[in-house]
Amino acid sequence: MLINTIKTDRLIQNIFLQHKMAAVTGSRVSRRILTSFSADLSWILSATGVKSPNVVSVSRLMSSQGRERKTTQLKKMLTSPDLEYIMEAHNGLSARIVEEAGFKGVWGSGLSISAQLGVRDSNEASWTQVLEVLDFMSDATTVPILLDADTGYGNFNNARRLVRKLEDRGVAGACLEDKLFPKTNSLHDGRAQPLADIEEFSLKIKACKDSQRDPDFCIVARVEAFIAGWGLDEALKRAEAYRNAGADAILMHSKKSDPSDIEAFMKAWNNQGPVVIVPTKYYTTPTQYFRDMGVSLIIWANHNLRSSIKAMQETTARIYKDSSLTGVEPNIVPVKEVFRLQHDHELVEAEEKYLPK
Repeated sequence: MLINTIKTDRLIQNIFLQHKMAAVTGSRVSRRILTSFSADLSWILSATGVKSPNVVSVSRLMSSQGRERKTTQLKKMLTSPDLEYIMEAHNGLSARIVEEAGFKGVWGSGLSISAQLGVRDSNEASWTQVLEVLDFMSDATTVPILLDADTGYGNFNNARRLVRKLEDRGVAGACLEDKLFPKTNSLHDGRAQPLADIEEFSLKIKACKDSQRDPDFCIVARVEAFIAGWGLDEALKRAEAYRNAGADAILMHSKKSDPSDIEAFMKAWNNQGPVVIVPTKYYTTPTQYFRDMGVSLIIWANHNLRSSIKAMQETTARIYKDSSLTGVEPNIVPVKEVFRLQHDHELVEAEEKYLPK
């Protein structure tokens, strides 16, 4: 056992050095080393026969040497006694802007990602195309990303494979909605919104939780009962089933212009677990009201996309009308701001260090 412990300590040291490199460099390869840390450690402990208490000292070492894992950051937001917020982004640039504004997390909006690709929010963008966007978003940020993962892009098998691929890219969590693939955006008027079978969706959640390697990776179960025209009893039944299946939080969705659905659910839910809301349609409700209800996390879900569309439409129309840039130049950022957001200064420093003089 002593030999096994010594070997384990050396292996853990090597993995931790790679973890530290990931935290410092932020590189894509290094980040994937970091996200597989838990799996590697579990394998070592199992193979050498060393008991799990060693994990405690390693965890302390990790937290003392660098920033918390993105998954841990998100988990803490969901379980915080304070009301937390995450903001929509749809590419690397917008994700960096969200972090710079001070937000502690990013919402990888399915609507926004599909829209910036020029397709509809009906799973027309494949999950691998979404992963490509997330790769850039994750590289551009140090805060956690919660992906709007629609229905998981298929059945339990597709969903659990998605979880592994998200972990590989440093994404902190996935929000799965209990509708059928291909999904229909919840805010459409007059569209059918068929719901998944409760047992099937619960087992999909369990498959995702069983497949994750990082214990802090978060699965948020999005309940669409109100969206589909059902009442409180159905919403509550689904939320309880998904929570029992292992969901880390429940996203209760509503497209009413007032928060009555959310208020009714929160009273009946009685603080059984973290609740996430998306007040896109009931935006006039004071935020303090949600805090008083006991909501855990608010998602500002699509406002960077919508504001950028308006800005581009106005700028493009003005240039077309004037056949000149004079009227728009004072109202847009200078090119230097683009360079700054791209972290061009790092390349300049790297060229000074690595290119021959």
